Amino acid sequence: MHKALQYLSIARKGGMAELGEEPVGAAARAGKAHLILVAADASDHTWRRAKSFAAGTDQQCVRLKATKEEMGVAVGRTSLAIAAVTDVRLALALVTALDEPETHEQTLAVLTAKAEKVKKHQAEAKAHARNVRKGKK
Repeated sequence: MHKALQYLSIARKGGMAELGEEPVGAAARAGKAHLILVAADASDHTWRRAKSFAAGTDQQCVRLKATKEEMGVAVGRTSLAIAAVTDVRLALALVTALDEPETHEQTLAVLTAKAEKVKKHQAEAKAHARNVRKGKK
């Protein structure tokens, strides 16, 4: 769990995380929240809201074993009940670092597929840029 919270901290520092219910909801509505994280001691209402944000999309929701205080410390706040990771590779790394990976198999499968798609797209963009500079052979 400690490593997963480090990934959340990295996401916040890199501008790839939304913290709190309103920003998470906005990111989810925009389709940018690849992974929504909810603290273990967050209210059931918060968990239902997180699931409703992701409903009908391929955005994933995970309930962490970390408390609100532990999540808050990871991002430099006093407490944090809900957060979203907007970078798919970082979201995949975070879920991989969680305890009990068998409980998150579906989430891992979805995020792995998304990460592969992003990797392929970046390779195509790089090849295109190279072709523009040097001409296609």
